[in-house]
Amino acid sequence: MTTHALTQAFKEAKPAFGAWITLPGVINARTVAQSSSHLSWVMIDCEHGLTPLQPGAAESIQAITGLGCNAPSALVRIPATGISTGTGWQIKHALDAGARGVLVPMVSNADKAREIVSDSRFPPSGRRGFGSPFTQSTWGITATEYLQSANDHITVMVQIETKEGVKNMEEIAAVDGIDVLFIGPYDLSLTLGYPTPSPDPHPEVEKVIQQILKAAHSKGKKW
Repeated sequence: MTTHALTQAFKEAKPAFGAWITLPGVINARTVAQSSSHLSWVMIDCEHGLTPLQPGAAESIQAITGLGCNAPSALVRIPATGISTGTGWQIKHALDAGARGVLVPMVSNADKAREIVSDSRFPPSGRRGFGSPFTQSTWGITATEYLQSANDHITVMVQIETKEGVKNMEEIAAVDGIDVLFIGPYDLSLTLGYPTPSPDPHPEVEKVIQQILKAAHSKGKKW
């Protein structure tokens, strides 16, 4: 149970299809997670969705994980943005609830990216504290196994959606421990001075999106 559907998709170098959960509730989470056998991940949105980080995200993670070893990876987008302080405790809550990974919005520089990685890793690789009695049971392993494997199997994703983030995308992508550069097309469009996607991004925004793709792949990261 240390590996999960999203990391398996990464290893196979194939598109990893996912779904977004914006409504709270165990039934909603399970319904989305069971909606297709092609899903590698589901994102519990605690930033713009209606699911609270606690206890809503934790309950949704438990519901999804309870579907068994073939369940899509339960990920959490934390509510605090990368340009503000205070993301660490939110990452802690999401991971202690058993999330397979976190997504942090509006990450604009490499220093913030390194901070996010550190908050997602146990020492000596990071500064995450250990103590949750629930995380390892959610993963279906022992506490010792969780401590030995979590650093290698938690997916760390950051959103590039600001002018500064675009400027620093190469440096952000180069940070060890960042697995995915995730596009926030609406905020990216707004911050660059273009209308939001309807349904596709403005052609100039699409050019930037492709630049972020190249930056991610050049550093061996997903996008």
